[in-house]
Amino acid sequence: MAEVGFYHLLTMPLDRALPKLLERAVADGQRVVVVAGSPERVDYLNNLLWTYEEAAFLPHGAARDGNAERQPVWLAAADENPNGAPWVMLVDGARADLARYSRCFDIFDGNDEAAVAAARQRWTEAKTGGHSLTYWQQTERGWEKKAEA
Repeated sequence: MAEVGFYHLLTMPLDRALPKLLERAVADGQRVVVVAGSPERVDYLNNLLWTYEEAAFLPHGAARDGNAERQPVWLAAADENPNGAPWVMLVDGARADLARYSRCFDIFDGNDEAAVAAARQRWTEAKTGGHSLTYWQQTERGWEKKAEA
C-alpha cells in the first residue's frame, strides 16, 4: 500500500509549490512522475520547470523530450511510469494506480471548492483502498500535518 499525502494549497499556487516539492524529492534521490490533467498542462509544467527560478535546475522531461529512463522527474497526462519512479505527484485532480507507487502526493487548490470536494472524494477512496493517509495544509510557515488515517 502507498503512503498518500494530500497537499492542500492555500498560500502558494501550484506554480510555486510543485517545483519546491520536486526539488526536495530529487535532492532525496527519488524519481517522480507528475501526472497532470491534460497534455497542454504537461507542456505548461514542462516550461515552468525550466523557468521557475533563474538559478534553479530541475532535471525533468515529458514524452516530447524522450529518454524517460534518464529523467528523475517525468511529466505525463496519463498514469504512466516510464522512468521507474517510486513516487507520483498528482495535480489538476489527476489519478493514478496508487498500488504502483510507494508514495503519492495529491496536490490540490484549497481556494477552489470543486477541487477540495474532489480531493475529499479521493481521500475516501484511498482510505477504503487501505492506503496510509496524511493531510498537509499549507500555511505561511510551510506545510503543517493536520490529519492521519
